[in-house]
Amino acid sequence: MSDDETQIRGLITRWAEAVHRGDLDGVAAAHTEDVVLFDVPPPHDGVRGIAAYRKVWPPFFTWQAQGACFEIDSLEVTAGTDVAFAHALLRCGTPAELAEHPTRRLRLTIGARKEDGRWLIAHEHHSFPHG
Repeated sequence: MSDDETQIRGLITRWAEAVHRGDLDGVAAAHTEDVVLFDVPPPHDGVRGIAAYRKVWPPFFTWQAQGACFEIDSLEVTAGTDVAFAHALLRCGTPAELAEHPTRRLRLTIGARKEDGRWLIAHEHHSFPHG
């Protein structure tokens, strides 16, 4: 695994841990100012920019406080010299939801770019399979 892949893996792991803790500053850290997010809940045309990105998380944290988990199950990273992508599957749900659908995973795709020698997340896409 290259040093860049290791750095990106660490960045995504820290992001997921911040999501699980409900730490908005930690979630928004290491994102570009022009980040684009396509998320499960509306708006379905996505959110653009770090300010809009920060606004989508508090309702999720409220839901998650009911005892839901948010943890990486698998993560693959491919890194070039200044752009990279990653895809992951995450366990995301309340205990009741996970009991009803034990194999259901949140799908995560991330696009990253290197700015001033530092990897930042420029794009996120979260989705669940239908059914």
